[in-house]
Amino acid sequence: MYKALWTDIVSILLIGAGMWLPEPYAKAFLYTGIFAFSGAVTNHLAVHMLFERIPFLYGSGVIERNFERFKEAIKSMLMEQFFSPTQLERFFMEEEAKIDFAPIVQKMDFSPAYDALVRSVMESKFGGAVAMFGGESALEELRAPFTEKMRNALVRIVSSETFKTQLSEGVASEEIGKDLADKIESVIDKRLEELTPTAVKALMQKLIREHLGWLVVWGGVFGGLIGLIGTLIL
Repeated sequence: MYKALWTDIVSILLIGAGMWLPEPYAKAFLYTGIFAFSGAVTNHLAVHMLFERIPFLYGSGVIERNFERFKEAIKSMLMEQFFSPTQLERFFMEEEAKIDFAPIVQKMDFSPAYDALVRSVMESKFGGAVAMFGGESALEELRAPFTEKMRNALVRIVSSETFKTQLSEGVASEEIGKDLADKIESVIDKRLEELTPTAVKALMQKLIREHLGWLVVWGGVFGGLIGLIGTLIL
Protein backbone atom coordinates (compact mmCIF):
# COMPACT_ATOMS: atom_id res chain seq x y z
CA MET A 1 0.00 0.00 0.00
CA TYR A 2 3.04 2.33 -0.06
CA LYS A 3 2.28 3.18 -3.68
CA ALA A 4 -1.18 4.33 -2.57
CA LEU A 5 0.35 6.52 0.14
CA TRP A 6 2.61 8.21 -2.40
CA THR A 7 -0.46 8.91 -4.55
CA ASP A 8 -2.04 10.77 -1.61
CA ILE A 9 1.16 12.72 -0.96
CA VAL A 10 1.52 13.78 -4.60
CA SER A 11 -2.14 14.84 -4.70
CA ILE A 12 -1.75 16.98 -1.58
CA LEU A 13 1.42 18.56 -2.97
CA LEU A 14 -0.47 19.48 -6.16
CA ILE A 15 -3.21 21.09 -4.08
CA GLY A 16 -0.60 23.02 -2.11
CA ALA A 17 1.10 24.13 -5.30
CA GLY A 18 -2.26 25.33 -6.67
CA MET A 19 -2.74 27.50 -3.58
CA TRP A 20 0.67 29.16 -3.87
CA LEU A 21 1.32 29.40 -7.61
CA PRO A 22 0.09 32.42 -9.56
CA GLU A 23 -2.46 32.22 -12.34
CA PRO A 24 -2.79 30.71 -14.91
CA TYR A 25 -1.02 27.75 -13.25
CA ALA A 26 -2.83 27.84 -9.92
CA LYS A 27 -6.20 26.63 -11.21
CA ALA A 28 -4.69 23.71 -13.18
CA PHE A 29 -2.60 22.51 -10.24
CA LEU A 30 -5.41 22.98 -7.72
CA TYR A 31 -8.09 21.15 -9.71
CA THR A 32 -5.69 18.39 -10.72
CA GLY A 33 -4.69 17.87 -7.07
CA ILE A 34 -8.27 17.99 -5.74
CA PHE A 35 -9.59 15.51 -8.31
CA ALA A 36 -6.56 13.22 -7.88
CA PHE A 37 -6.95 13.27 -4.10
CA SER A 38 -10.69 12.63 -4.47
CA GLY A 39 -10.10 9.63 -6.72
CA ALA A 40 -7.40 8.22 -4.44
CA VAL A 41 -9.47 8.65 -1.24
CA THR A 42 -12.55 7.14 -2.90
CA ASN A 43 -10.60 4.04 -3.91
CA HIS A 44 -8.92 3.90 -0.47
CA LEU A 45 -12.41 3.73 0.99
CA ALA A 46 -13.53 1.11 -1.55
CA VAL A 47 -10.57 -1.15 -0.68
CA HIS A 48 -11.22 -0.68 3.03
CA MET A 49 -14.91 -1.48 2.57
CA LEU A 50 -14.04 -4.85 1.04
CA PHE A 51 -12.57 -6.04 4.34
CA GLU A 52 -14.17 -3.91 7.07
CA ARG A 53 -17.75 -3.03 7.95
CA ILE A 54 -18.41 0.71 8.07
CA PRO A 55 -21.59 1.93 9.81
CA PHE A 56 -24.28 3.32 7.49
CA LEU A 57 -22.37 2.28 4.36
CA TYR A 58 -24.34 -0.50 2.71
CA GLY A 59 -22.21 -3.25 1.17
CA SER A 60 -19.14 -2.67 3.34
CA GLY A 61 -17.37 -5.70 4.81
CA VAL A 62 -18.43 -7.78 1.82
CA ILE A 63 -15.76 -10.46 2.31
CA GLU A 64 -16.51 -11.02 5.99
CA ARG A 65 -20.29 -10.90 5.51
CA ASN A 66 -20.17 -13.45 2.68
CA PHE A 67 -17.54 -15.75 4.10
CA GLU A 68 -19.90 -18.76 3.86
CA ARG A 69 -20.10 -18.17 0.11
CA PHE A 70 -16.32 -17.93 -0.06
CA LYS A 71 -15.98 -21.24 1.77
CA GLU A 72 -18.41 -22.89 -0.63
CA ALA A 73 -16.54 -21.39 -3.58
CA ILE A 74 -13.22 -22.72 -2.25
CA LYS A 75 -14.72 -26.17 -1.74
CA SER A 76 -16.32 -26.21 -5.20
CA MET A 77 -13.06 -25.17 -6.85
CA LEU A 78 -11.07 -27.89 -5.08
CA MET A 79 -13.60 -30.66 -5.68
CA GLU A 80 -14.38 -29.77 -9.31
CA GLN A 81 -10.88 -28.85 -10.50
CA PHE A 82 -8.62 -31.14 -8.48
CA PHE A 83 -10.49 -33.93 -6.71
CA SER A 84 -13.37 -34.91 -8.97
CA PRO A 85 -13.88 -38.67 -9.46
CA THR A 86 -12.73 -38.29 -13.09
CA GLN A 87 -9.52 -36.50 -12.08
CA LEU A 88 -8.78 -39.11 -9.39
CA GLU A 89 -9.40 -42.02 -11.77
CA ARG A 90 -7.11 -40.45 -14.38
CA PHE A 91 -4.40 -39.90 -11.77
CA PHE A 92 -4.55 -43.50 -10.52
CA MET A 93 -4.51 -44.91 -14.03
CA GLU A 94 -1.42 -42.85 -14.91
CA GLU A 95 0.39 -43.73 -11.69
CA GLU A 96 -0.62 -47.38 -11.73
CA ALA A 97 1.23 -47.87 -15.02
CA LYS A 98 4.47 -46.83 -13.29
CA ILE A 99 4.15 -49.23 -10.35
CA ASP A 100 6.26 -52.42 -10.33
CA PHE A 101 5.01 -54.82 -7.66
CA ALA A 102 7.78 -57.39 -8.16
CA PRO A 103 10.34 -55.65 -5.88
CA ILE A 104 7.65 -55.32 -3.21
CA VAL A 105 6.90 -59.04 -3.38
CA GLN A 106 10.63 -59.84 -3.17
CA LYS A 107 10.83 -58.07 0.19
CA MET A 108 7.69 -59.63 1.67
CA ASP A 109 7.88 -61.87 4.76
CA PHE A 110 6.05 -65.14 4.05
CA SER A 111 6.54 -66.57 7.54
CA PRO A 112 2.96 -65.80 8.66
CA ALA A 113 1.61 -67.61 5.59
CA TYR A 114 3.78 -70.67 6.26
CA ASP A 115 2.86 -70.69 9.97
CA ALA A 116 -0.84 -70.58 9.05
CA LEU A 117 -0.32 -73.48 6.64
CA VAL A 118 1.43 -75.57 9.33
CA ARG A 119 -1.36 -74.88 11.84
CA SER A 120 -3.97 -75.88 9.26
CA VAL A 121 -2.14 -79.16 8.62
CA MET A 122 -1.68 -79.93 12.31
CA GLU A 123 -5.33 -79.20 13.08
CA SER A 124 -6.57 -81.34 10.20
CA LYS A 125 -7.06 -85.13 10.19
CA PHE A 126 -3.49 -85.41 8.93
CA GLY A 127 -2.12 -83.79 12.08
CA GLY A 128 -1.82 -87.08 13.91
CA ALA A 129 0.18 -88.67 11.11
CA VAL A 130 2.52 -85.66 10.91
CA ALA A 131 2.98 -85.80 14.69
CA MET A 132 4.28 -89.35 14.38
CA PHE A 133 7.12 -88.06 12.21
CA GLY A 134 8.15 -85.14 14.42
CA GLY A 135 5.19 -82.73 14.21
CA GLU A 136 5.75 -79.07 13.44
CA SER A 137 9.51 -79.32 13.89
CA ALA A 138 9.62 -81.86 11.07
CA LEU A 139 7.86 -79.40 8.78
CA GLU A 140 10.26 -76.56 9.63
CA GLU A 141 12.74 -77.66 6.99
CA LEU A 142 10.07 -76.95 4.38
CA ARG A 143 9.86 -73.26 5.36
CA ALA A 144 12.63 -72.07 3.01
CA PRO A 145 11.41 -73.98 -0.09
CA PHE A 146 7.82 -72.88 0.60
CA THR A 147 8.88 -69.23 0.94
CA GLU A 148 10.90 -69.33 -2.27
CA LYS A 149 8.17 -71.00 -4.32
CA MET A 150 5.49 -68.67 -2.93
CA ARG A 151 7.60 -65.59 -3.71
CA ASN A 152 8.30 -66.75 -7.27
CA ALA A 153 4.64 -67.53 -7.85
CA LEU A 154 3.51 -64.10 -6.65
CA VAL A 155 6.15 -62.35 -8.75
CA ARG A 156 4.82 -64.12 -11.82
CA ILE A 157 1.26 -63.17 -10.89
CA VAL A 158 1.90 -59.44 -10.35
CA SER A 159 4.04 -59.29 -13.50
CA SER A 160 1.44 -60.92 -15.72
CA GLU A 161 -0.62 -58.95 -18.22
CA THR A 162 -3.81 -60.42 -16.73
CA PHE A 163 -3.02 -58.95 -13.32
CA LYS A 164 -2.15 -55.54 -14.81
CA THR A 165 -5.36 -55.51 -16.83
CA GLN A 166 -7.48 -56.40 -13.81
CA LEU A 167 -5.70 -53.79 -11.71
CA SER A 168 -6.33 -51.11 -14.32
CA GLU A 169 -10.01 -52.05 -14.49
CA GLY A 170 -10.28 -51.90 -10.70
CA VAL A 171 -8.57 -48.52 -10.49
CA ALA A 172 -10.74 -47.14 -13.28
CA SER A 173 -13.98 -48.16 -11.58
CA GLU A 174 -16.28 -45.27 -10.72
CA GLU A 175 -16.77 -46.60 -7.19
CA ILE A 176 -13.11 -46.15 -6.27
CA GLY A 177 -12.93 -42.60 -7.62
CA LYS A 178 -16.24 -41.62 -6.03
CA ASP A 179 -15.41 -43.16 -2.64
CA LEU A 180 -12.06 -41.37 -2.50
CA ALA A 181 -13.63 -38.10 -3.66
CA ASP A 182 -16.23 -38.41 -0.88
CA LYS A 183 -13.50 -38.92 1.72
CA ILE A 184 -11.51 -35.94 0.42
CA GLU A 185 -14.67 -33.82 0.46
CA SER A 186 -15.24 -34.82 4.09
CA VAL A 187 -11.70 -33.73 5.02
CA ILE A 188 -12.16 -30.40 3.20
CA ASP A 189 -15.49 -29.82 4.95
CA LYS A 190 -13.91 -30.39 8.37
CA ARG A 191 -11.05 -28.02 7.59
CA LEU A 192 -13.36 -25.32 6.26
CA GLU A 193 -15.54 -25.62 9.36
CA GLU A 194 -12.50 -24.52 11.37
CA LEU A 195 -12.29 -21.28 9.39
CA THR A 196 -13.85 -18.18 10.95
CA PRO A 197 -14.95 -14.99 9.19
CA THR A 198 -11.86 -13.28 10.58
CA ALA A 199 -9.58 -16.02 9.23
CA VAL A 200 -11.16 -15.82 5.79
CA LYS A 201 -10.81 -12.03 5.79
CA ALA A 202 -7.14 -12.29 6.77
CA LEU A 203 -6.54 -14.85 4.02
CA MET A 204 -8.14 -12.68 1.36
CA GLN A 205 -6.30 -9.58 2.59
CA LYS A 206 -2.98 -11.38 2.34
CA LEU A 207 -3.76 -12.49 -1.21
CA ILE A 208 -5.11 -9.34 -2.78
CA ARG A 209 -4.55 -6.22 -0.63
CA GLU A 210 -1.09 -5.61 -2.07
CA HIS A 211 -2.43 -5.55 -5.62
CA LEU A 212 -5.43 -3.43 -4.68
CA GLY A 213 -3.02 -0.57 -3.97
CA TRP A 214 -2.95 0.01 -7.71
CA LEU A 215 -6.66 0.90 -7.55
CA VAL A 216 -5.74 3.88 -5.41
CA VAL A 217 -2.88 4.86 -7.72
CA TRP A 218 -5.00 4.74 -10.86
CA GLY A 219 -7.89 6.43 -9.07
CA GLY A 220 -5.55 9.34 -8.34
CA VAL A 221 -4.12 9.38 -11.88
CA PHE A 222 -7.48 9.36 -13.66
CA GLY A 223 -8.97 11.79 -11.13
CA GLY A 224 -6.07 14.17 -11.74
CA LEU A 225 -6.48 13.89 -15.51
CA ILE A 226 -10.20 14.67 -15.21
CA GLY A 227 -9.38 17.72 -13.09
CA LEU A 228 -6.75 18.92 -15.55
CA ILE A 229 -9.06 18.45 -18.55
CA GLY A 230 -11.78 20.28 -16.62
CA THR A 231 -9.58 23.33 -16.15
CA LEU A 232 -8.75 23.38 -19.85
CA ILE A 233 -12.44 23.20 -20.85
CA LEU A 234 -13.91 25.64 -18.32
